[in-house]
Parts: sequence; C-alpha cells; structure tokens
Amino acid sequence: MSSLWGRVLRDLRNPLFRNGYALMANTAITATLGMGYWLLAAHFYTPEEFGRGQAMITAMRLFASLTALGLVGALSRFLPLAGRRIPELILRGYGLAAATGGVAALGFLLTLPLWGRTYSVLGAFGPGLFFLGSVLVWSVFTLQDVVLTGLRNATWVPLNNLVFGLAKMGLLVAMAGALPDGGIFTSWMVPTALALIPVNWLIFGVIVPRHMKRTETVQEPPRLRQIGRFLAGDFPGTLSILAIVYLVPTVVATRVDEATFGRFSMAHTLASMIELLAMNMAVSLTVEGSFDRSQLAENCRRALQRAFMIIVPIIVVVIAGAPLILSVFGEGFAAEGTTLLRLMALAVLPRVLIEVYLSVLRARSDARQLAFVQIGLAVLVLVAILALFPFAGVNAVGYGLLLSETLMALLIFKSLRKILILGDTRRTPVTQGSSGAA
Repeated sequence: MSSLWGRVLRDLRNPLFRNGYALMANTAITATLGMGYWLLAAHFYTPEEFGRGQAMITAMRLFASLTALGLVGALSRFLPLAGRRIPELILRGYGLAAATGGVAALGFLLTLPLWGRTYSVLGAFGPGLFFLGSVLVWSVFTLQDVVLTGLRNATWVPLNNLVFGLAKMGLLVAMAGALPDGGIFTSWMVPTALALIPVNWLIFGVIVPRHMKRTETVQEPPRLRQIGRFLAGDFPGTLSILAIVYLVPTVVATRVDEATFGRFSMAHTLASMIELLAMNMAVSLTVEGSFDRSQLAENCRRALQRAFMIIVPIIVVVIAGAPLILSVFGEGFAAEGTTLLRLMALAVLPRVLIEVYLSVLRARSDARQLAFVQIGLAVLVLVAILALFPFAGVNAVGYGLLLSETLMALLIFKSLRKILILGDTRRTPVTQGSSGAA
C-alpha cells in the first residue's frame, strides 16, 4: 500500500500526470453527479419532460461546441507558451466560440420545423431567447476547463465542476414543482452562467499573471498566423469529431419520441463519460508535449500505460453491470440501453490509442495528419450508424462507434508504435522544465 501511495505522490509531481489525473477526477465527479442529477430528473419529472430536457441540453451543447471544441487543440498546444499573448488568446477564443455558436443556434431556431416535435417548444420568443443565451454561456464554460489545463492548473477543474454539479442538482429539485415543463434545462443553465464569474476572475486575476511570470523566458510567443495554420488543419477534423459527440444524438432525437430518446440518452451519456477519460490524459499530453518535445515519446508511453490502467477496470465493470447501472433509472432504461452502453464502453479501448496519437500530432503541429485522422474517423462512424440504424435502431450508435474506432486504431497503430519507439526526431525542445512541478 505504501509503495502504491509513493507512486501516486511521484506521479503528482509530474505535470503530465497531475493535470491528467485532475481531468480524470473531474470526469469521475461529473459522471457521479450527472447520474445523481438524471436520477432526480427521472423521479421528479415526466418521461416526456426527461427526454425533452436531454434533447435541449444536447442541442445546446452541439451549437456551443461548434467552435469551442475546435479550439481545444489549439489552446492546449499554444497557450502554455503564449507569454504576453495569453489574455488575448483566451478572449479571442471566448469571443469566437460564442459568436459562432450564437449564429448556429439562431439558424437552428429559424428552422425549427425541420427538427421535429421535440424542439417545437423553442418556437416561443422567451424559450428561444433563453436557448440562444444558453449557447453563448456554454461556449465560454466549455473553454474555461481548457484554459485551466493549458495553463497547467487543471487541479481547479474538478472543484469548479463539483460546485456546478451540486448547484444544478439542488435547483433541479427546487424547480420540479414551480416549473415542471422546462425545469431540467433551466436548472442546468442557471448555475452554469453563475459559474462564469468566479472562475474567470481566478483565471485572469490569479492564474494568468502567475503563469506569464513563470514562462517569461519564452522569447517568441506564437503568432496568429502560426495558430491559424494549425487551426486550418485541426479545426475541420475536430468539427468532424463533434458530429460524433453531439450531432449523432441530436439526429437520433429527431427520429424517436421524447421518452425513447431519454432512455437512449442516459446510456449514451454514461458511455461518453468513459470515453472522456481517454481524452483527459491525451489533453495533458498535448500541453506537456508543447513544453518539451524531447520527452514526447516517454510521456506518450506513460500516458497510455496510466490510461489503460484506469480505464480497463472501469470498462469491465460497466460491461458486466450495465443492466444494474441503468435499472437505477428504471426498468425501461435497462431494457433499451444495456446493449448500447456495453458497445460504447468497449469502443473506448481503441479510442485511447486514437486520442493519444491525436495528442502527439497536436504537440507536433502536424495539422494535415490531424485532419486526415479525425475526418476519416467521423466519416466511418456516421456512415456505419446511418447504414445500421434501420436494422439496429439506437444500438446502431454503439455498433458504429465500436467498428469504426477499432478500424481507425488499426490504421494508425503503425505510426503510433513508431512514435513510442523512436520518439520525436523532427524538432528540438521548445523550453525546459516540463517534467518538474509547475
């Protein structure tokens, strides 16, 4: 036990693991509180309102993430060494994400008849305006965690989401009687908006000045042209991955009724949390790879080892206990969601390899290969799901992910293996001290 504790302490002195573990802890907290939130929602709200709330949140996150998720790779890659340009990059990211998301959401609201009965409630002026404002808020909320990670302060992320999760659960119960229609979406967004104030005060008032002082020896902060070239390759690929994460469930919502979508979405949400664990260590790997490229291969091996060590037992538990886990929400959830949850959990295994490989490409600014892998994966997934949906229903999402991600992992395995063995021979380190405490 003491040796295990000593190993954990050693890991926490390494920024790669410290930030990676913090993001994984955040995912665990988010998943636990998320299950509690949706369990309360299933108890206090009707099945129709439960499904409608899930659909509203999914659509909101889709539009808010159009640019926000596209900037995750760029901020993780360039923010650590941006020096005096850090505040500018953060504000530009916030503004671009909010503006793009707002325009997309406005287009969605103007074409509501095309999106099915589930979203018809947004046709009224008040709900439509609230939805539009929610997209702007979530755009910034999404990038906050990326900024904290890019500045090597991911340990604040779990605390932020712990408070956020508890607040929205309390508001959910409080609004069950006062707002039975729309209470789920409202309880999700109000704490989100309030969280922007203290977190951004922490970022701009404390963390940014401290990080700028620590990295003041960096002589050449990234130029906008350099960031633009990176985004030209990374953004289209990330946008393609976004189609898998948010567009797929949004399209499913247009094909099934609210109650069915609610049962689908619960299994999809839980499985997505496991998938997020695979991305956590990869994001930290991108940040540390930006600091010291000479350690990229070693950090890559360590990230894979830790990721599999944590994720494999979780996948085994989920596959074995899927019916029991989903039955907490009701027998209908277990009956309709067990197969989907198992398939999506199993698909996380090849996704670990893909995410680590993508993080290496971002650290090396290999925009062309980034776009190729991400767009290729998205095309494989979407084609597989569309082809299987008439035969497998909502389980087509699980089959499509498992088949496509396994195929892509096989395609990139040779290149990833070369990186693990030979390391990065393309460029020299950009700075020193990445392996020490931040």
